[in-house]
Amino acid sequence: MVRYYCPYCNPKYQFQKQTSKGNLICGLCGEELVKKPFIRLNQIIALVAASSLLLPLIYTFIFLIKNQLNPPNKNYQANGTLMIIIKEIIS
Repeated sequence: MVRYYCPYCNPKYQFQKQTSKGNLICGLCGEELVKKPFIRLNQIIALVAASSLLLPLIYTFIFLIKNQLNPPNKNYQANGTLMIIIKEIIS
């Protein structure tokens, strides 16, 4: 259902009337009602702003949990096979 509103009256007290031609008018002031868009520009801007703040936070939170469950193997000691190859080259 398409929503209509009167730009001049308080939304609390608005009610719709239909003329004999089928146009919707405000029951208080008699002005024609205006279609309310489904998605407004300020809603899109707010979603972009909120996602730009929340997505990096969610991204770091996911990687924090991933690293806690599967910690990276950081073995900085030389590998045993590598040491054997180096000893063979040296001698």
